[in-house]
Amino acid sequence: MATITMTAFMKIKKISKEGITHPFGDHRSVKQAFPSGIPSKESDPFLMCDYFDMMETKGKAEHEDDFPIGWHPHRGFDIATYLKTGVGRHADSLGNRETFATPGMQWISVGSGVEHAEGGATEKGESSLGFQIWVNVPSVHKMDDPDYGTVSKEKMPVKSIGKESTARVLAGAFGGSKGGFRTKVNVQMVDFEVQNDDEIEFEIEKGLDTALLYVYEGAVDSINGGVDQGLKMGSIVLFDADSEDSRRISIKTSPEKGAGVMLFAGKKLKEPIAWHGPIVMNTQDEIRETFREMRMGTFPPKRVDWDYKEYKSFPIDARKASDTVHDE
Repeated sequence: MATITMTAFMKIKKISKEGITHPFGDHRSVKQAFPSGIPSKESDPFLMCDYFDMMETKGKAEHEDDFPIGWHPHRGFDIATYLKTGVGRHADSLGNRETFATPGMQWISVGSGVEHAEGGATEKGESSLGFQIWVNVPSVHKMDDPDYGTVSKEKMPVKSIGKESTARVLAGAFGGSKGGFRTKVNVQMVDFEVQNDDEIEFEIEKGLDTALLYVYEGAVDSINGGVDQGLKMGSIVLFDADSEDSRRISIKTSPEKGAGVMLFAGKKLKEPIAWHGPIVMNTQDEIRETFREMRMGTFPPKRVDWDYKEYKSFPIDARKASDTVHDE
């Protein structure tokens, strides 16, 4: 059970609605809490939260080098792919190739740059449901060497909260545990599965001046004891997180319906954002330099010295080290 210190309830600044985007340029769509619902300046340091529920129509990839989400670059931020159903599968320019059972998470602090590809491990007819979350990093860390990790379901802390609800800790400290997503900026990311007719309360860590709740499933009856504050699926709540004396949040569900609610709390960077597709830097000059490196073939600067897009190119010892399956 999370320790609750009885500070005042946080004030609600605004309630917004998720948007729909097509990140792959085809029929596939995702629900987006931010920046579609909450602009980047207000969600700082959180850049993006995509929520998807995609039925796998083709099943598992027939070839080891096939990925439904093909190879693409990133620079300048931290990424978490958190899956609740299906099977996760990932490959990258650091020579990692992994699959993982769900609920589970794969993350990269992309730093100076990575290329990666995803998907192709879920059985035909099964759903792959989860999130891709982007967290900005301070300018001084934009060009750090990339860092990578996979958090299997047995290593992801799950805390009891309320009467029968749970809190799965993705990043930061919560309830005496720490999430596995290692971000460059201090954050709390928690997935609450709130059961019917339950009420949960928790505190936002002091020093964090951004706090958001995203109701991605079900519905919430009230927030912080408010009357007529029912929130339907797709609602995003932005709180006033500036007061150190108001850190508490409560979520109450009705007897008829529970809710899936994601908490995003973090320390604002208050830095300029230059954002072009999969690249997030501070200036347009840095964006242009990144695309120049791509044209010259020098991106990513930190990578393995074999063709990471073809598994047959992997040295034998690298195959054993990287082709890992997290089944439990």
